[in-house]
Amino acid sequence: MFFKKKKTNMEAEIVEQSAIIPYILMKYIDPVTGEIKLELPQNIRKIVLVASGSSYHCARFAVDLVEKISKIETRAIYSSEFLLKNLIPTDKNTLYIFITQSGETSDTLKSVERVKKETNLPTLCITNNENSTIWKMCDYHAACFAGVEQGIAATKSFTSQMLCLILISLKLIENAEPPSVTERYKKSLFHLPAIVEKAIAKRELIKKFARRLAKENTIVITADGISYSLAKEGALKIKETSYKNISAAILGEFMHGHVAVLNNKATLIYIAVDRISERSINNLNKIKTDYNPLIAIIGPSDERITPDYNINVECENEIQQLFANVVILQLLALETALKLRRNVDHPKGLHKVVVDKSI
Repeated sequence: MFFKKKKTNMEAEIVEQSAIIPYILMKYIDPVTGEIKLELPQNIRKIVLVASGSSYHCARFAVDLVEKISKIETRAIYSSEFLLKNLIPTDKNTLYIFITQSGETSDTLKSVERVKKETNLPTLCITNNENSTIWKMCDYHAACFAGVEQGIAATKSFTSQMLCLILISLKLIENAEPPSVTERYKKSLFHLPAIVEKAIAKRELIKKFARRLAKENTIVITADGISYSLAKEGALKIKETSYKNISAAILGEFMHGHVAVLNNKATLIYIAVDRISERSINNLNKIKTDYNPLIAIIGPSDERITPDYNINVECENEIQQLFANVVILQLLALETALKLRRNVDHPKGLHKVVVDKSI
């Protein structure tokens, strides 16, 4: 591995991801038939994802991905917000998916109770704990197999949840689309461990950027489309571990007034998973001209932009790029916190429920 010594749980858990991913694939993809071994209800036409914290960011990531792969209408709602809504979706052929690492997140559990009370719709949980309350409450299940996550900042549980959601998306179309459609995605999943390793190998460049980031008081992570969930997750990771006041925004929306924050000395990070759109290129160049912040791009850059930092792993599709970018952001949070001498495993005032499920 690339770490000489695993000084913190967070470091060790980032490294573990390259071993957990193939374990999940082994559990859920039949080695002979290639069939995805997840039990799901039939004739689903709508999906509602409910979660909190990092699990919500995973749900938000799934919205764009599920709609792209399965063509099924999908939405994500914070658990706490779901409980305050006057009306919740009750449409026929709707599947509710609840995501919680511990399986004991209180507002997510109350959300399951509400769905059970007000609808007859099927429920599915994605959790790291097969003995949890939510596992017993839901009709269908997907285990993350991430093992104990001691670090406060979700790392391996986050990517495990991402992978479970990708497999669910593929399962939903397994019998509705030509095999070539799902096979192309499934084949790329088996390359994810190597992608994670390549992202970890970028640590020296990440350290260099983290040294600069540790000095900044104004940090904004921007993105477009499916990458917005990663922007939110990256901002949360840095907040949790470094206590920095950092925000996440969709780049186009950021240009509507929020951009004024760059009148302060600032760093702007843009996350890309695919070719950067013409509109985003124009916005980034305008930001550079008008405010001159330090600009970093995580993911593939473009010759029409000149970032101060570009941290990227070459990938064959957007799913692989998403995983590479997630790991880079996790390492960036870790290195920034270590530079500031923070206790990344026990941030002040934060607590975590963990479960003992070794892979």
